[in-house]
Amino acid sequence: MKKIALLLFLLNSAFLFAQKEVSGLVKDKAGNPLPGVNIVEKGTSNGVSTDFEGSFRIKVKENTTLVFSYMGFSTVEKVVSGDKLDIILSESDGQILNDVVVVGSRNAKRTVVNSAVPIDVINVKDVTTQSGKLEINELLQYVAPSFNANKQSGSDGADHVDPASLRGMGPDQTLVLINGKRRHQSSLINLFGTRGRGNTGTDLNAIPAASIKRIEILRDGAAAQYGSDAIAGVINIVTNDNVKEFTGAITYGAFNTDAKGDFPEGTANTKGYRLDQKGYGNSYGKNQDFDGGSLKVSANYGTPIGTKGGFVNVTGEFLNKNKTLRPGFDFRKGFGEAEIQGVNLFVNLAVPISEKTQFYAFGGSNFRDTDAYAFTRNDGERVVEAIYPGGFTPRITSKINDNSIAAGIRTETSGGWKWDFSNTLGKNKFHYDIKGTLNASLEEKSPTEFDAGGHSLLQNTTNLDVSKNYGDILGGLNLAFGAEFRVEQFEIFAGEEGSYATYDTNGVPITDPTTQSAPTVPNPDYDPTDPDSSPTIPRPGGSQGFPGYSPANEVNKSRTNFSLYTDAELDVTEAWMVSGAVRYENYSDFGSTVNGKLASRLKLTDKINLRGSVSTGFRAPSLAQIYYNLRFTNFSSAGATEVLLAPNDSEITKAFGIQKLNEEKAVNASLGFTASFGDFTATVDGYLINVKDRIVLTGYFDATALGMNVDKAQFFVNGVDTKTTGMDIVLAWKKTINENRLGATLVGNINHMKIDKVKNGDLDEKTFFGERDRAFLLASAPPNKFGLNLNYGRKWFDAGLAFTRFSEVKLLDYQMDEDPEDYRTDPSETDAQVFANQKKAATDTYGAKIVTDLTLGFKVSKSTKISIGANNLFNIYPDQQDDWVEAGGYWDAVQMGFNGAYYYARLGFNF
Repeated sequence: MKKIALLLFLLNSAFLFAQKEVSGLVKDKAGNPLPGVNIVEKGTSNGVSTDFEGSFRIKVKENTTLVFSYMGFSTVEKVVSGDKLDIILSESDGQILNDVVVVGSRNAKRTVVNSAVPIDVINVKDVTTQSGKLEINELLQYVAPSFNANKQSGSDGADHVDPASLRGMGPDQTLVLINGKRRHQSSLINLFGTRGRGNTGTDLNAIPAASIKRIEILRDGAAAQYGSDAIAGVINIVTNDNVKEFTGAITYGAFNTDAKGDFPEGTANTKGYRLDQKGYGNSYGKNQDFDGGSLKVSANYGTPIGTKGGFVNVTGEFLNKNKTLRPGFDFRKGFGEAEIQGVNLFVNLAVPISEKTQFYAFGGSNFRDTDAYAFTRNDGERVVEAIYPGGFTPRITSKINDNSIAAGIRTETSGGWKWDFSNTLGKNKFHYDIKGTLNASLEEKSPTEFDAGGHSLLQNTTNLDVSKNYGDILGGLNLAFGAEFRVEQFEIFAGEEGSYATYDTNGVPITDPTTQSAPTVPNPDYDPTDPDSSPTIPRPGGSQGFPGYSPANEVNKSRTNFSLYTDAELDVTEAWMVSGAVRYENYSDFGSTVNGKLASRLKLTDKINLRGSVSTGFRAPSLAQIYYNLRFTNFSSAGATEVLLAPNDSEITKAFGIQKLNEEKAVNASLGFTASFGDFTATVDGYLINVKDRIVLTGYFDATALGMNVDKAQFFVNGVDTKTTGMDIVLAWKKTINENRLGATLVGNINHMKIDKVKNGDLDEKTFFGERDRAFLLASAPPNKFGLNLNYGRKWFDAGLAFTRFSEVKLLDYQMDEDPEDYRTDPSETDAQVFANQKKAATDTYGAKIVTDLTLGFKVSKSTKISIGANNLFNIYPDQQDDWVEAGGYWDAVQMGFNGAYYYARLGFNF
């Protein structure tokens, strides 16, 4: 026994003497220390991170290799030969799947390839310099596999804020973070035929692209980790922290107006088509080959604060984007994208307080002045000939303010516990001005411009996050827990009286319809033999194009949320990792919920990992979904319909049998693998998302009996259960051969959504959520999208060529709302056959299309680069449809857009 004990002592001593302590500094090329650099002893789970001064200390074996990795910088491997090791990291040139990520795991050592869930990391600097995309939604649409965004037209506020989603879920089922902190949502709720109708979302375009270092997209259910809204996943935007560098760009581009299609003579042909100053589309000046001219100017600069890693980084951005006009029908002469003038400012800073304590803050202000055409008023009770002879096309303009500020303190105790206490405040405000319009009930006395009021959403979030990594428990244990308290406030504020009131013949607002009456016009459809037919039609009140919010619409509601979470990651062995999370949430307005998540990654070989997860999730109904209300006019080729959108808590809503809104409940599961073979990396992940009680907008109920001069009523409901299955694919190859830099990336998404159940109760299913409503929901989850991005660079020249294939999409147009008997082709047909005829006539099929993007870059000096290129190089358009479509143009808002080719030039500089 003594000999065995002696032998064990000698072996243990040899092991101890074989280890050594290594310390050093990690800096960038400018000499700035890099905090948070991941340092791992190669082939083991032994690792540390640099502190705020870029220094590190680690015990390792003799002659081992240390791997230094940091997001946005190239990974460096160094053999340990002494006890001091200083490292300089260079910025990387592209999307690297071995980068350490912030989202999806609270373990500071986790990378994209070895994570248990699918994560995309997008180097925004590369994307913005190698494409002509001006806005964040456009950028992500073409580089992230399951990200979808659509430009709208004729959808009120949605013309100015693009609805965006992951994996075909709603815009409000994806949580957005900035530097790991929750971002406030937009106050806008999507209506009409927009994707994500009935949903609110986060306005990604309010964040200047020049301020962003990278974007991390977690494509997996994460409500148990991050809370409500994370059913589809999480988008984390990491902002710039570079110093001693000034970068900027000036970009100008325009669209080709040669719309492809077979348009009737006299239709709004975009070759020279204009709307005159009064907003009526009958002006044909000189032929215009281009429209939608866009100028974007951006600048970013960072400077050090002190000598211990502090910094302040400032970004400014200006965007001026003109309208586009594309062929539209007689009732929609202003079909096209909105005009935008925007100014963005964003600041990111960190100030060391002590060796292991840091104060940080970031935030920004975005202002946009937008202008979009509404539906045309050609004649009838809505037109006053003395003001607009022959008709007019109103314009919905909006002033959008998006402001946010986050501040906090990070520290690390002597025991290795990391503490992060922060507060984030954000507010979005929409204010509508309606121009080129009138209040028809005022007749000739009507103004042509109105303040229509608006809405706002404020969100304040306080977080406490605590974590610690135990390197000596099995292969390593990372433990995290925390708390969050959130306050939300939603407000609707009224516009001026003329924007919402109906006036009587004396010019006095009507308060008693029994004694006051609006001015009238002759009814062209008057039938003397029909006792219900009237010889005259009253002129409607309110601003045409978008009715103002009245005092009756005003809302000022708030709620609070408190949550507790804990999660853990354990490397059971070097090859096997498991993680779990549990989160408790309590809302002041509807109660509590508990959700959990389990995930695991198994290293099958040194190059291949198998991963999977299962989780429950939820999304609380937004304040806008509970309290939003509006009276509006819905236009189609069949005419105008007055609609009341009633709030969920109103007596009208209860009278129609609509229940109180509850949270959406989800179950997510994913299974996939990652592979890394030198220059080639791959991730393939399948997923399943079941959502119960999904919140949607109903169809139109008959509301003539309400006595409110409205034809229809519409409501928010927990209306459907859906099942979504699919697969995400990312294949990337990058190689340098001599001086030639080559790269190829294939991203793809295959997606299928099924509506399992319509929860209409005793209400008529066709009215509650009919075929047309279902088609809009399913169209938000296109069957597939694939993108192939090819890149080449050599010395002063680089080029990018991208092919994006958008799958077929089918929508049902307004013919579904017509009398089914109009589609009877034979007296002997059954009702089912008649309905099939109607559905066939109403189906608008947008076939699969391939869009080609090309960019060429020329470095004219060490600090200056000129790029030229084209998005949709071959001017591809969606398939042309008839005049029953939602937006009144010849196309709906499908993935590829309806503007055709966009040509641009950019001057970039870096000092």
